[in-house]
Amino acid sequence: MSVERVLWEHDATGLASLVRKGEIAPQELVDAAIARAEATRPDINAIAEPLYEAARTRAKTIDRKLPLAGVPFALKDLGIAMKGVPTHGGSRIPAFVADFDSVMTERHLAAGLVPIATSTSPEHGLRLMTESAAFGITRNPWNTAHTSGGSSGGAAALVAAGVVPVAHASDGGGSIRVPAACTGLVGLKTSRGRVPLSPLVTESWYGLVVDHAVARSVRDSALLLDLTHGPDPLSPYAARPPRGTFAAAAVRDPGKLKLAVYRKSPLGLPISAETLTALDTAVALAREGGHTIEEIDLPYIGRDFIADFARTVAAAVAGAMRIEVLRVGRSVSGDVERATRLMSRFGEIVSAGEIYAGLQRLHATSRRLITETAPYDAVLMPVIAHPPLACGAMDPKGADAFIEDVLDRLRLARLLKFKPLFGQLMDKSLWFTHWPAIQNVSGQPSIALPVHVTDAGLPLGIQAAGRPGDEETLLSFAAQMEKISGWQARRAPLRMPA
Repeated sequence: MSVERVLWEHDATGLASLVRKGEIAPQELVDAAIARAEATRPDINAIAEPLYEAARTRAKTIDRKLPLAGVPFALKDLGIAMKGVPTHGGSRIPAFVADFDSVMTERHLAAGLVPIATSTSPEHGLRLMTESAAFGITRNPWNTAHTSGGSSGGAAALVAAGVVPVAHASDGGGSIRVPAACTGLVGLKTSRGRVPLSPLVTESWYGLVVDHAVARSVRDSALLLDLTHGPDPLSPYAARPPRGTFAAAAVRDPGKLKLAVYRKSPLGLPISAETLTALDTAVALAREGGHTIEEIDLPYIGRDFIADFARTVAAAVAGAMRIEVLRVGRSVSGDVERATRLMSRFGEIVSAGEIYAGLQRLHATSRRLITETAPYDAVLMPVIAHPPLACGAMDPKGADAFIEDVLDRLRLARLLKFKPLFGQLMDKSLWFTHWPAIQNVSGQPSIALPVHVTDAGLPLGIQAAGRPGDEETLLSFAAQMEKISGWQARRAPLRMPA
């Protein structure tokens, strides 16, 4: 069997085992990953910065006893630093080149992972499709006419294409779970404070953003979390310590769980029949696992909640643009995309008092959500309202493009203070994915599970949201679902190795 085939077939845990046993060399794995990265690059366009020579050098001296020794890996081109590597954030703003490693990068390297590239992101992670003026369109390995999701769409495309078995990802409003749901992967959004973002930042988007990974298997997600979690002195949050290891949780029988199902759209927008079928598939798998299921409603999670979330993100983007101006030493307005520019301008005119009040409303709703769902071990709900969209489907067109252009050219972002116009643009931005922001606000963990394949052959995952700090129950449940469904054996058909 070729090394490329081994890379394509195995998850990270399996590859590391082969390295430890001496059945394959780290250099062979890294060379195979680089070759596959280049072979699939024209198809999926998922690489921001190749790190090939540094990866080959690292592979030669890696300690083969490390838990993930020699396993090829990718870092997201957003929100994480690796010394000497340009970070673009999916933007045409001049790249930031760090002279330090993020704590997460240090932990990735200490685990034995070998970064071969940085993966593409939409500009500043603001779209849930990975398409940018700086890097173009990142495509889904299952069908390259469709999106791999966002904002960790490059990471998901590389994993789904068999270039790397696991990749760093981040999630501020679904950016791990949406790509996982689009590409047939496991995507765990961790509890707030589970992994540090320091020293690049102490928190991002008022604590909404967390980092972890997209992976082929539940056990990979669990093992990587074991190797990267834990507080850092510069972190403002710390999640509840696990009772044991996450890897142990992923092989443990979950027992009989009490689960809830939430089917409604918080935005009141249409949900496709395929999405509801995927949710029904997850419910059927859970029942097969012996769990009880109860339908619930969350009437207080609605349009006002999502609007407060959106205004909070706009304020964070405005602040980020100010920081970029200071870093670059000039205006960056002409470097960024129209939608980013418009969001930043809106964020500038939302008052500090409005943002504070909105955050307090979000926190109050989160407390109610956590309290009322505490009797359940997990709540099943959709991630994406429709199967993976065609590339370019979220681009403003017709009247929408005209309105956005007028707001930008005439600097009329203040008109977004009017609730009907703001609501219209919010719906256009979020009609693909209505639910994931809930857990970014509440800080709860949530895991995207690849339970369904559409009639057109596209993956469509759902999510299970857990109690704060309880990734262990989610991983145990997810591993059982993986075993019952057999989804780990599925692979995207793109350039299958001989």
